[in-house]
Amino acid sequence: MSPRTSRLDRWLFLAGLAVLCAWTLVPIYLLALGALGGRDVVSQWPKPILPFDISLETLRTFLAIDGVWRATWTSIKAAAMCMAMALLMGIPAGYALARFRFRGSGAYRIMILMTRAFPVAILALPLAVTFIRLGVYDTPFGVALVHAVLATPFAVLVCASLFQAIPPELEEAAWVFGCSRFTGFFKVVLPLAFPGIAAASIFAFVLSWNEVFAASVLTVRQRTLTAYLLSVLSESPLHLQFAGGLILIVPSVLFIFLVRRRLFAMWGIGNR
Repeated sequence: MSPRTSRLDRWLFLAGLAVLCAWTLVPIYLLALGALGGRDVVSQWPKPILPFDISLETLRTFLAIDGVWRATWTSIKAAAMCMAMALLMGIPAGYALARFRFRGSGAYRIMILMTRAFPVAILALPLAVTFIRLGVYDTPFGVALVHAVLATPFAVLVCASLFQAIPPELEEAAWVFGCSRFTGFFKVVLPLAFPGIAAASIFAFVLSWNEVFAASVLTVRQRTLTAYLLSVLSESPLHLQFAGGLILIVPSVLFIFLVRRRLFAMWGIGNR
């Protein structure tokens, strides 16, 4: 490869990286600008790089709205339950797909993916009727149950890929030293699969935290934050809507930050 081609590839890689970063960070920057800059910055064009008068008054006004903290706590509970249920179902199913050979395993993987093909809007009315009969309508558990159904296919396939990458000989060595299949899984396989489990937990948490349609249909009084913002802020001023959007992304970013070391290890990246 000539030096000119190598230099061109490097510049193309850096340009693609810059576009990807801008695609991710510019919306967050505009949200923060509208939330911290106040009403004038929202309607100002061109946008300043940094507002001269940064104020937390808009955020304080938003957080003082009646019901915001209750909806935030409901979202946290629903996301935590969704994450737990997705991992409790995804880890054993992924391990079974990775370690056991059975007829129809390929079709089973396709069927797992096909569960994501059913729009929640089609299932909303039957789910609402069923949840009312079961007594879980308008509860964080009911919302988490629907979100877990959406997150479990991803958790199953990610965990299966991770377990396939772990050599079976490690488990067999644990059996030789007295471990059962159960204890060998928990002492040998599970710690090595933590990066993939971290990725699956991030997906489940963020999916539940950001999902709005099912949460709006399946709740009335115990709304999640997204459903509450949809009902309350639709007629609010733009700077309050920006503040709500900024508050909405903070927990997801914090959660990803907390598990970043495990996530980086999934791709073999050392974070010092």
